[in-house]
Amino acid sequence: MRTDSSPGTLPAREHLPAAPAGTPVLDVVIPVYNEEKDLQPCVRRLHEHLDRTFPYAFRITIADNASTDTTPQVAGRLAAEIPEVTTFRLEQKGRGRALRAVWSASDAPVLAYMDVDLSTDLNALLPLVAPLISGHSDLAIGSRLARSSRVVRGPKREFISRAYNLILRGSLQARFSDAQCGFKAIRRDVAQVLLPLVEDTGWFFDTEMLVLAERAGLRIHEVPVDWVDDPDSTVHIVRTATDDLKGVWRVGRALATGSLPLDRIARPFGDDPRDRDIKDVPKGLARQLVGFCVVGALSTLFYLLLYSGFRVFSGSQTANALALLVSAVANTAANRRLTFGVRGRGGAVRHQAQGLVVFGIGLVLTSGSLAALNAATSEPAHSTELAVLVAANLAATVLRFLLFRAWVFPDRREDDSPVRAPYDTALHQATPYATAPYEAIPYVTAPYDTTPFRAGEAADGTWPDATLRLQPVRPHDTDSRDFR
Repeated sequence: MRTDSSPGTLPAREHLPAAPAGTPVLDVVIPVYNEEKDLQPCVRRLHEHLDRTFPYAFRITIADNASTDTTPQVAGRLAAEIPEVTTFRLEQKGRGRALRAVWSASDAPVLAYMDVDLSTDLNALLPLVAPLISGHSDLAIGSRLARSSRVVRGPKREFISRAYNLILRGSLQARFSDAQCGFKAIRRDVAQVLLPLVEDTGWFFDTEMLVLAERAGLRIHEVPVDWVDDPDSTVHIVRTATDDLKGVWRVGRALATGSLPLDRIARPFGDDPRDRDIKDVPKGLARQLVGFCVVGALSTLFYLLLYSGFRVFSGSQTANALALLVSAVANTAANRRLTFGVRGRGGAVRHQAQGLVVFGIGLVLTSGSLAALNAATSEPAHSTELAVLVAANLAATVLRFLLFRAWVFPDRREDDSPVRAPYDTALHQATPYATAPYEAIPYVTAPYDTTPFRAGEAADGTWPDATLRLQPVRPHDTDSRDFR
């Protein structure tokens, strides 16, 4: 997994300000590989739709993934005939690689892509990008699985799509409904810091990007779409599914180990209404209580199972100490990650050591309860022992939460965490400008440069100004690009 993102947070979401006519607000990328037949009707239909309905200036970029047929020639002719069309040539295959290359080089504040077959009805394009222009959302996706979507496809693809999304929900806790619909958009300022963390260069690129964005707390807007399956699709279902499952395993492992610096792509504190102060309620207390209760309930069940197992071959005090020790280590690790949101391995040993001190206090409470029970009756029933232990654990749990919150995992984010730091406008304004406009390169034939680059930089080390001023324009009226 790439972890070379530069530190910092995204600025608060804002509506893209108005700008002079002619500045592209939207860059729609069409990744293609050997699509000489479908490319021309797709581009002309898309251009006609945008020219007729989209209220801002736009660009259509054809991203050629090392095609071996006449696709590059078709793309070149379209770019020569239509001013809003440009083409980008890569010498390596991969949809993710194409999107990364074009999105990284684009100067448009809103970046989108769609499949060349245009299976998705184009009337969903404006609803897709509108939340990004307004500042409401960070990413937007078309969903074929939304309740109001209308989809025409065979049972095989329907089963595969729904099964894949169930796997994502079960393994990566994804909450978005459709990962692989070829109809997505992202704000450029988000892409600058998110794309360097996305490792896949193929079909799993979409899923990985969405999972990381969701885990970082970015807002993903879903648009129900009308979608008709393309029977001539060249996608290899078995190979794609295999690669996707490998990607799920890789991303899940990275998230579990905390090796991804997701705090670097988080919005600043206060951007989310849930971050606002509530009188007489400490920040994060409600969420931490819910997480702690869930972890505590599972830990208690785990502890009781261990106690029952150890009790078979040892006395009650020994069984209690062993069960509490094992469950305490698991409880500290779970609360560290899930309740208090501590990621990575830094401080893990210290946290476990402090957790063992808290464990000692719980041991005193539970052992004292067992001692009192044994003093009251010589041979207590096993159910009575469990009831006493549950009561003692409830008391120990309250104390454990207070100690965890105040001592083991104190909230220092307001003082020293980059996630809580305000957006550095001076640094943002110092971002170097691109040396040439994107439109100045109508046809790029150089091979794709795979050299890693940092978030906030394009592949050539520069980024155009992140704040582009937008102004609605009417086609055929004030737009000087009108070649007719």
